Amino acid sequence: MKITLKQYNGVATWRWNTETEDICGICRLEFDACCPQCLFPGETCPIVEGTCGHIFHKHCIEKWSNSDKNNKSCPMDRLPWTLVKKP
Repeated sequence: MKITLKQYNGVATWRWNTETEDICGICRLEFDACCPQCLFPGETCPIVEGTCGHIFHKHCIEKWSNSDKNNKSCPMDRLPWTLVKKP
């Protein structure tokens, strides 16, 4: 018996490789979804990690740390925000 494949429609998916939750602590959206400032998922908005171990969308943490009231602290534990992984 011989089978001939006439058509193949491949499908692929992707996910961010994170050790912790898959949700941004600022916008509360999944990392696979786009942050509120992006037009579509993955568009120049990678995830970044701080020395405290918390992970956020790049745009979300930039907006958070640029506001005067937050004093460059992590929104989850209020420790000083220092970037570990660059996008």
